[in-house]
Amino acid sequence: MVTIRRSPISAAPSFPPLQAASAACAPVLVAQNLVVFRGDRLVLDTLSLSLSAGEALLLTGPNGAGKSTLLRVLAGLRQPDSGVLLWHGQHTRHDRAAHAGRVAYLGHQEALKPGLSVRENLSLFAAAGQLAARQRAQDGSPDSYESPYDLPAALAAMDLVPLADLPARLLSAGQKRRTALARVLLAQAPLWLLDEPSLGLDTAAIALLGTAMAAHRARGGLIVATTHVPLPLESPATLALPGAMDPISDTLLPDTQWHHTSEDEDHHP
Repeated sequence: MVTIRRSPISAAPSFPPLQAASAACAPVLVAQNLVVFRGDRLVLDTLSLSLSAGEALLLTGPNGAGKSTLLRVLAGLRQPDSGVLLWHGQHTRHDRAAHAGRVAYLGHQEALKPGLSVRENLSLFAAAGQLAARQRAQDGSPDSYESPYDLPAALAAMDLVPLADLPARLLSAGQKRRTALARVLLAQAPLWLLDEPSLGLDTAAIALLGTAMAAHRARGGLIVATTHVPLPLESPATLALPGAMDPISDTLLPDTQWHHTSEDEDHHP
């Protein structure tokens, strides 16, 4: 079951019923008392959460609230100032390479090589995903997740077959986003961390995204996603992050004052 402990700066989250897991399920991903500062700004304050297999969590809130920062902490791309992150009860910092292999991270940028075709770009990610899956098997990892996607299946899932031989530089913004989502499918990763995954997608592509997310959860995968709009996720839990605090007045900073180019923007591993 998704559990979230309210942070002193966090708005109360909602807890819709979750269909994919029962209360008896042991948590897979656990964050305990995460604290993150940016300069003298407190972004995340003793935030705790846990997710079991098949569960999804939506992060909402204004720009600069710490949604992307939390994703980066969960991905192991940024270390919290205090607090711990556990995967099956083990500290992720003890083997950062292993944690990276179980994460598919989607930021605002698409991370595509413009001179390569869609197929060639995705072939690189497919090879990396297969390597990570083999490494988990060799290490005796408790992760039982198996992705159903090879390269042809990922192309079909995101309706990219007609574009497969087109150079990435010629793609529209929505087509690039669909290609980036196909990259997530090929990562062979049980944990999807998606920063506004519907950005630039039309209605048909959002439906494809919903189908992919449902299939991922049905196989025991976990999803944490940020969003400003509704996403096609069935019965997710929601955590609303209100924004950064002014250290002098102890009040929320206005969104226009807090939003700037920072780690809450477009960064990738």
